[in-house]
Amino acid sequence: MKVHIFKTRDEAAKYAFQMIAKGIQEGEIRTLGLATGGTPLKLYEYMRNSNLDVSEVVTVNLDEYVGLKDTDEHSYHFYMEKELFSHLNFKKSYLPNGMAEDPDAECERYDRILKVHPVDLQILGIGKNGHIGFNEPGTSFHSKTHIVELTESTREANRRFFEKEEDVPEKAISMGIASIMAAKKIVLLAFGKSKAEAVCRMINGPVDEACPASVLQTHPDVVVIADAEASSLLGDAGGAP
Repeated sequence: MKVHIFKTRDEAAKYAFQMIAKGIQEGEIRTLGLATGGTPLKLYEYMRNSNLDVSEVVTVNLDEYVGLKDTDEHSYHFYMEKELFSHLNFKKSYLPNGMAEDPDAECERYDRILKVHPVDLQILGIGKNGHIGFNEPGTSFHSKTHIVELTESTREANRRFFEKEEDVPEKAISMGIASIMAAKKIVLLAFGKSKAEAVCRMINGPVDEACPASVLQTHPDVVVIADAEASSLLGDAGGAP
């Protein structure tokens, strides 16, 4: 695991963009795994403002809320269309269908997509409780795409995106931890003081399902890109490249 620390979120996102752009230009990234939420917004800004040719790149997203139509402004379909897909010419983009009549069958369908399009590079954020994707503490490291009951802390973290607390979905479809770990390379972004404890546990703590992100210690190619606040508990664990 390589750790790169930057003074600001902007510098960190720019470095992540340069890494991803290089991989796409050199043909090493044919399938790009994408994340949502506040963490990758600056990265996506760099991507959409570039002249990057992604016409041969397929994207797969980590997750989607259950019960939200893709036209709902709170859905991750809507988020991705607004932040990235309407700006760049990706070959094909896949997200779980949160409105599927049979959610379990939808999980199986999504696993088949991941098998056909193995991820070359997966972008991740990290939750305050150490979750990756929507894989909450206690999720099996062997999990594939599955239905997740969102914890109160995760729902609270997403509360700012909704008008009312009761509007925040209680369930999501998420790539499992084994699905995420199948990616050839993983780039995890972490910004802000609120992520410092989770980042420290991910890097320095035991590999334990109580902190899902700790499993990344066992992956052969992980790059952690953090700002000064998110890395504040690491000591001398990393530095700027």
